Amino acid sequence: MIVSIIIAVAFCTWRIGRRLQFFGHILQLEGYKPAIYIDWVRDRFGDVVLRVSHRLALGWIVVVILLDHILPPVLIPGLFLIWAMTFASSRRYRRDKPKKPLVLTFRMKRLLGVSAVISLGILVAGAVPAAGLSGWRAAILFVAGLLAADFLAPFVIYIAAFVLQPFEKAIQNGFKRAARKKLSARPDLDIIAVTGSYGKTSVKFAVETVLAHRFSVLATPGSFNTPMGVCKVVNDDLSPAHQVLILEMGIRNPGDIEELCLIAAPKIALVTSVGIAHLESMGTTEAIAKEKGSLLQFTAPDGHAVLNADDDQVRSMEQQFPGRTWLVSSENHPDAHILGSEIQFGPDGATFKVTDEAGATIQMNTRLVGRHNVTNILMAIAVGRIYGLRLRQIAQAVSKLEPVPHRLAVRREGAITVIDDAFNSNPVGARNAVEILGQLDARKRYIVTPGMIELGERQDDENRLLGHHIARHADVAILVGERRTYAIAEGLRDAEFPEQNIQIVQSLFEAKDFLNGALESGDVVLFENDLPDQFNEI
Repeated sequence: MIVSIIIAVAFCTWRIGRRLQFFGHILQLEGYKPAIYIDWVRDRFGDVVLRVSHRLALGWIVVVILLDHILPPVLIPGLFLIWAMTFASSRRYRRDKPKKPLVLTFRMKRLLGVSAVISLGILVAGAVPAAGLSGWRAAILFVAGLLAADFLAPFVIYIAAFVLQPFEKAIQNGFKRAARKKLSARPDLDIIAVTGSYGKTSVKFAVETVLAHRFSVLATPGSFNTPMGVCKVVNDDLSPAHQVLILEMGIRNPGDIEELCLIAAPKIALVTSVGIAHLESMGTTEAIAKEKGSLLQFTAPDGHAVLNADDDQVRSMEQQFPGRTWLVSSENHPDAHILGSEIQFGPDGATFKVTDEAGATIQMNTRLVGRHNVTNILMAIAVGRIYGLRLRQIAQAVSKLEPVPHRLAVRREGAITVIDDAFNSNPVGARNAVEILGQLDARKRYIVTPGMIELGERQDDENRLLGHHIARHADVAILVGERRTYAIAEGLRDAEFPEQNIQIVQSLFEAKDFLNGALESGDVVLFENDLPDQFNEI
């Protein structure tokens, strides 16, 4: 009995810690937003909260209580080990390659520390009554406490996050004050802000490349587009030598742009697009357009706004801004100040002509692929012209542009061509990527995708349309996650795509295993979207 109790305590303590870490990771992936996190937990209750191992544990407790006088002592630990094996073998807890690993920041350490204290309180609550009993009844009551702490782990994380919210908010406000103070001491610094449903990161890096020809430029790395991401760059990386600061500003909820601009108000604002990304949290495309357009309200009145004239909702923002507005177009919009024309695409990039606001024209070459990337470059060209750079200087910078990692980056892997468009798929970007897949010469064309998310009530329709599009340009469709991709599969079947060429897998790792056995010389594979770990179905 004593050995069994020791095994139970050791195993359950490890298991509780593992579950706290798992759910803490999910909270981190969801931006430390308790409301969004608890929705995630609720939607996956039978998968991640009440698992098979919990049901087996309850059965083990019942069996021991009812049969403790007749069961051979050796059988009781054996029943416990069966429970242990169901957890240890769970695919949920043995993924050794998370796409975005848990980062043990100070905030995460505080969260896990408070969670551990709460879990300890649950264990004590079970241990105190057990102290007044003897034999297996005391052991069972204690193990029941361990089971309760284990089962309640996702809710413990939620409670800890809720308790810590005022403290974390105070810390964040301190970071914001430090960033505002540092920026207020730099009236000579030009701040450029980029927002839009798609293309923000690509435009940001294109602007950085163009301006770096003459200026000392600092741009937020990757997708650092939240208040804390902006504060980290300003507080840690901004130096007196920098002349231009380029910030990407993302949204997920109303008021996000205002929060960012109260930290760093721009002199130049760029709006790339209005689409249905984050429709689930924003409600309507009108709300998304209003939020994106609010960037112009915080831009210096004597500053500049660069707008994508090919997007009707973005072009209409011109009326909201009292300063100088620059319209860019790759579709021959008559009012465009920066116009791209005669666009030609190939596997190695694109060539196009650029006409600026003064009527000067030059041909440019880029290694980037896709019409949307030409539009992104045109926005960077407009910023270059604002700073007085000549088109020839800008053309040199454009020729040096590198694809942003995981955003329509084409590379060779031996005899295989890979199109890596794994970062946050959206309807426009997904269609562009699939069209490029169809344009490349190939023995066979593969696409790997889990579909698109956060599109609200339009999600299924957009994924179904994506299935139609894939059917016209791909030979084999590998769909990641049966539940999530059912609409894509419906679209493929509606378009009479061969059923034998639809492969449904449960993870990206399984998809890669399939490709390893299927790809041959001359094949092309497109990775379209790669959802973070909280969206895994297994």
